[in-house]
Amino acid sequence: MQGSSSHHPGAGNTGERRIITAPAAGKSQRLDRVLADLCEDLSRTRLKALIVAGHVSIGGAPVQDPAYQVRAGETIIVEVPPAVPAEPEGENIPLDIVYEDDDIIVLNKPRGLVVHPAAGHESGTLVNALIAHCGGSLSGIGGVKRPGIVHRLDKDTTGLMVAAKNDRAHQSLTAQFADHGRTGALRRGYMAFVWGAPARPQGTIDQPIDRHPFAREKMAVRQGGRPAITHWEMLESFTGRDGKPVASLLACQLETGRTHQIRVHLGHAGHPLIGDDVYGSGFRTKANQVGPAAKTVVAALGRQALHAYLLQIEHPATGEIMHWQSGLPEDLALLEKALRAAP
Repeated sequence: MQGSSSHHPGAGNTGERRIITAPAAGKSQRLDRVLADLCEDLSRTRLKALIVAGHVSIGGAPVQDPAYQVRAGETIIVEVPPAVPAEPEGENIPLDIVYEDDDIIVLNKPRGLVVHPAAGHESGTLVNALIAHCGGSLSGIGGVKRPGIVHRLDKDTTGLMVAAKNDRAHQSLTAQFADHGRTGALRRGYMAFVWGAPARPQGTIDQPIDRHPFAREKMAVRQGGRPAITHWEMLESFTGRDGKPVASLLACQLETGRTHQIRVHLGHAGHPLIGDDVYGSGFRTKANQVGPAAKTVVAALGRQALHAYLLQIEHPATGEIMHWQSGLPEDLALLEKALRAAP
């Protein structure tokens, strides 16, 4: 099946006209499918929205039905409006940029930074920061000048994140994160400091996760919940005052991406994250079993000891496998040093 498509950018910020010749396929085809094949940089959702909004015409008349049957050789004109400004306003928030090009941006998220505007966090988020930082390089996700967020880290989890800067990159990254690395290149690795030490050097937690039945702000392992799989490996254990392992450092990799997944899974396994008052509040007295230096560091931590240290993706435009690693942030490096010290 072959068709053709030509782009005619408008002047300034006036949008773009695309003239498309429907391919000779031997039979009629849906309009949205033809456009999806010949406008690969626009998502099918975006194209359907353009059709319904009257921005697609055939024979000089708007066609607002995505299922319209296109005949071979028909000329389709698509008027792509300019991307509108994002509703969240850009804010000058410092970012630790690890990598950036025309399609993606990879950064080290600090603790305390919420990823997306929501109730109680309408501003001061990562999205606000990215809108300000990327500026004119955002070509629009679904017609809006905003970064494409395809995964999140909890407010107080640090580490590597990737965001898309255009529709094509957003489609690719969304598909990669939906696949969770089962068939593609995606890998996400986390460093987790937990209370206690697992009996085995490595393992897999395969337990479904759903909203907690009573505390709605929490998640929990629940039968009938969404499948969730976390792979873990113990890198180091730390000895307490009694000479027994009191804490350990685990490397975790996700095969799914549920809310609070690592925190829920490790808490359910009896090894909650150090500093996690939501899923490990019953383990606070464990701090009495470490040395005085470590006890001070744990008391001052003020967040779950979780860091996204590894990210690997397939680049949306080039197909290149790209890999980044991030060292422990200062607070977790201090925790590691203190736990290693003699109790």
